[in-house]
Amino acid sequence: MDHAPVTVEVAAEGPQAEVPRVREAAKDFESFFRAESATLFRRLWLITGNRAEAEDIEQDAFLKIWERWDRMGDVQDPTAYLYKTAMNLFRRRYRRGLLALRRAVTMTPAEDDFARADDRQVVRRILSTLTPRQRAALVLTEMLGFSSEEAGRALGVKAATVRALAYQGRAAFTHAMGDDDA
Repeated sequence: MDHAPVTVEVAAEGPQAEVPRVREAAKDFESFFRAESATLFRRLWLITGNRAEAEDIEQDAFLKIWERWDRMGDVQDPTAYLYKTAMNLFRRRYRRGLLALRRAVTMTPAEDDFARADDRQVVRRILSTLTPRQRAALVLTEMLGFSSEEAGRALGVKAATVRALAYQGRAAFTHAMGDDDA
């Protein structure tokens, strides 16, 4: 990352005193850059573990210093200011990366298609062991969300009968699931 020397040309009628000051400031920055860039890069590389990211942070830090170079006379230690700027940039990138990662990766477990297929097989097998009326009562009330009255109308029986059939079906289902776990 080499910077070309900055020169500022002033029109003939402009104050000639400004030209040397701008050139001197540019040379001072260039000297500062050459003195600090390699060390800053190596330290950032150690911190980030990534060469490209270290280069980006280094460039951004020096850009921020260059933008403020005319006010750097008030800064006691420009090198410390450079490192503080670089570390602030690193922390900002790190926080943004973490936030993006949190948004991209949800905390819900990945769905296992094979496990779901196995579960469906188990449910089908256990449902097949129930009487047709128990199976119908369970499917209508538990899986489809019908009320006892709605299921009773669909099956042509009383709501109390649907509740009794569903109770018997759940008990048989629970018993069969307990046998599968053993």
